[in-house]
Amino acid sequence: MQMTYFPEVVQVVPFPDHTVSVYFSDGKIVAYDVKPLLDKGVFRALRDMEVFMNRCGIMNDTLAWDVAGNGDPTVCIDIDPETLYGLEAIEDRLSAS
Repeated sequence: MQMTYFPEVVQVVPFPDHTVSVYFSDGKIVAYDVKPLLDKGVFRALRDMEVFMNRCGIMNDTLAWDVAGNGDPTVCIDIDPETLYGLEAIEDRLSAS
């Protein structure tokens, strides 16, 4: 019987180009590009670089932004971890600099 991997985000690092490096428990790293979403609904809040960079973290076990600024996981923008895990793996941008 094959075990199914449920993507677990263990670290996120936002960059000023509106991308985020997302690190998974199995070692996979992906880059999530938020730019295509910045003109859509709740994602408009992420156009503010302060919000994008400083409120980015892990909530609900995935990449999220605490837009309310109060740590409430019900009031955040979060991205489905399976969507993130489905992205192509990248090299670690932190170790490359």
